[in-house]
Amino acid sequence: MRSQPDQSNESVLQRANALLGAFGPRHRHLTLSAIVMRTGLPKSTVHRTAKQMMELGWLTYESGRYALGTRIFELAGHSSMRYELRETALPYMEDLYESTHVSVHLAVHKDLDVLYVEKIRGHDRITDLSQVGGRMPLYCTGLGKVLLAFSPVDLLDRVISHGLVGRTQATITSPIRLRRELQTIAANGFGFDREEASVGVNCVAAPIFGYDRKVVAAISVTGRASRTRMDALAPAVTTAAHGISRTLGAGRMALGLAT
Repeated sequence: MRSQPDQSNESVLQRANALLGAFGPRHRHLTLSAIVMRTGLPKSTVHRTAKQMMELGWLTYESGRYALGTRIFELAGHSSMRYELRETALPYMEDLYESTHVSVHLAVHKDLDVLYVEKIRGHDRITDLSQVGGRMPLYCTGLGKVLLAFSPVDLLDRVISHGLVGRTQATITSPIRLRRELQTIAANGFGFDREEASVGVNCVAAPIFGYDRKVVAAISVTGRASRTRMDALAPAVTTAAHGISRTLGAGRMALGLAT
């Protein structure tokens, strides 16, 4: 007799996933009411699930607020994406930081977003949007546009069909303009974010390829628009990206990071 799937266990995992998804760069500490609002789950369900997650070390609770527990970060450290890509890229990121003294980011694409894998913060703290483990839309970030430019066209079609919402007055919200921008990025080998994700913040990004020449990640530098000439930093970023790609290729790492 074929065993039936355990629906109760599945629902527990789904609820736990919903609670974890409530946290983010701007929501590191949440009250019970805030989690209820951000998940849409009943208060009693959130309270019960949070208690179970605290017992497992997935959440902590202090002064009336929940936060991600240390167990989550321990598990994240075992991720092949976090370990292999980060360990390969970090020396190049450090060199890039030393030559530019602005924030350096490493990211992959997850669903329709940029997922930040590593960050070296510059002297000038300009934004909290790009925290490790955080996400931003693909279409309005330098990292995201680079990933889109070198990914199969169906990803871009999905992004456009989902909607190009303007985050600033500079955000590209026209599908035609975005397609043209990505063609330019593909031709140049690097791309810019000119205050498209955050007012006053510019960046330049370049793609990172695996051994099979498929894009697996992107690297960028970010600085204040009033102080940093991103066109002047593009060669340094592309050099770092090429170095990481060569190292990945030499190690024949088929990371399979993009989804």
